[in-house]
Amino acid sequence: MPLRLAFSSNAYLDVPVETAIERIAAAGYRGIELLADVPHAWPAGLLAGQKAAIRMALQDHGLAISNMNAFMMNAVADPRQPYWHPGWTDPDPHYRAIRREHTKRALGLAAELGARSISTEPGGEVQPGQTREEALAIFLDEIGPVLEVAAACGVALLVEPEPGLLIERFGEYLDFASRLDHPSLGLNFDVGHAFCVSEDPAEWVPRMKSHTRHYHVEDIAATRVHHHLVPGEGAIDFAAVLRAIAACSPDAWVTVELYPYRDRPDEAARAARAHLLAVANAAGVELA
Repeated sequence: MPLRLAFSSNAYLDVPVETAIERIAAAGYRGIELLADVPHAWPAGLLAGQKAAIRMALQDHGLAISNMNAFMMNAVADPRQPYWHPGWTDPDPHYRAIRREHTKRALGLAAELGARSISTEPGGEVQPGQTREEALAIFLDEIGPVLEVAAACGVALLVEPEPGLLIERFGEYLDFASRLDHPSLGLNFDVGHAFCVSEDPAEWVPRMKSHTRHYHVEDIAATRVHHHLVPGEGAIDFAAVLRAIAACSPDAWVTVELYPYRDRPDEAARAARAHLLAVANAAGVELA
């Protein structure tokens, strides 16, 4: 079975979700990572008719949902940063509650739409005067009850290590996961993020295969600065990465995430797919 290629709708923030679905399908992708945020599928404000429209658009264009992205929260318009604020470890418990309740709603929406997983942020920035262990204790306390909701919904809750946040390396994720030991917890393996923190993605794919439920791919410059690039424009060895994923997770969804390209998402989507297909073909990996 070939690896399945999807594209994240977070590159299409300037168009309605139905348009994003149409354009991602037109670029040749089999799947879409649906953004659980404005303007696509913010769970707190999504009416029954809008859910039906999403289902119909997916059906009409032959796309499956690879994952739901509940990481970004532009709808809250937090002035600090719209991607990981409000965070799981925010010093203000009211802000943490916004993240917690949003994640519960996203799990319910995923179940309604037939998505098998949602991804979330890995704890926010460790605050001045706060130890890492203190931040981790808050994260564990907040996410524990949400995992019970995930189990009830039959949807996996995937933590995505992120450079500069509480969990940015795979060893940190493994420590976190061991403390929870919950079957509904999984890993969203972001290839670019691993490269940013100097962890060889191809080496870590087999080591994390029992935890990984979904992959993100994007390229990163040789500087390892965290800025998503179209595959082929950076320094990541995608041949090695795709071979590793195919060997460990042959039925996996691999989602291209290129949110910095919202000014030209179609061009980025097509270029990314063309490069990954060429690399996969040369590496002897079946990718569709």
